[in-house]
Amino acid sequence: MDFDNRLDLFEPGDLTALICCDVPEVQRIVVDQLTTLNYKIHTGLFVEDILLKLRSHTYDVVIISENFAATNVETNPLLNEAIRAPAQQRRKQTVVLVGSSVVTNDELQAFQYSVDLVVNLADVMNLRPVVRRAIIRSQEFYAPLQETLHAVGRA
Repeated sequence: MDFDNRLDLFEPGDLTALICCDVPEVQRIVVDQLTTLNYKIHTGLFVEDILLKLRSHTYDVVIISENFAATNVETNPLLNEAIRAPAQQRRKQTVVLVGSSVVTNDELQAFQYSVDLVVNLADVMNLRPVVRRAIIRSQEFYAPLQETLHAVGRA
């Protein structure tokens, strides 16, 4: 199957997502789920292409397949880049790890992999409500910090 290399044009205020899934069926499901949430989406076929996108734009949601480009969680360059983003960028992103070795909504696994949310491949069809809840939770968590940074002129 062919990949759908998607590159939507972003306008200020758009919800943006980067989908890093190299299994075409999973990529299509994830894109469909986030499109229904009104996200503008970028996808990539190669690690270098996605790394450039990660470094050049602060996406609202970044979804990374645990085995992208035949890697594992420990050696995944996309996951490593996403979790090492500067704090001011990372606070604005929701990083989601998708794979068969994780349990959906397992907070301990999310903490272990330094992501905001983990989703098992079996639950990808239900990604929309899971991601929506994770984003709301993240916004609520960071709200006091964002207010304080804004008050002192650092936001």
